Amino acid sequence: MKLRRSFEEGHRRKLLIVVDESQEVESALYYAASRVLRSSGSVAMLYVIEPGEFQNWAGVRQVQLEEETTKAKALFRLFRRKLSLAGFENIETEEIIREGRLAEEILKLIADDEDIALLVLGASIDAKGPGPLVASFAAGRMAGGFPVPIAVVPGQLSLDEIKALA
Repeated sequence: MKLRRSFEEGHRRKLLIVVDESQEVESALYYAASRVLRSSGSVAMLYVIEPGEFQNWAGVRQVQLEEETTKAKALFRLFRRKLSLAGFENIETEEIIREGRLAEEILKLIADDEDIALLVLGASIDAKGPGPLVASFAAGRMAGGFPVPIAVVPGQLSLDEIKALA
């Protein structure tokens, strides 16, 4: 396992969240921002463009990439605005867009960026389960060998409860 550099001099600790349109992203975002506010660092927001079914059609793929990139940027703006409205306007954020399979891209990013110190996931309150990332990373067979700690934030917590926990 690669030694993380996030606590060495000259490095800033990053808390990684995965951005999508699910409700539980907000819980992860507020928890990460609360932790950063208390201990310094920044919040890295990752959006992954998953491969589509039209991989062989370059024109269609290019349009899909453009649409997904526009969607990612809109989500980043939305979450920065939500941070500001929740009292986290001074939190430094980083926006990362990658293309590939979600789990693979998360692992690649953590391997590439030694300043990532924590993956923060929001757990869904849906009866179907906590969500695919929580199920595979935090509770699945990868949990024991994951390269950074994982914080799982219950989706039903209020902003005040999240701030108190962080």
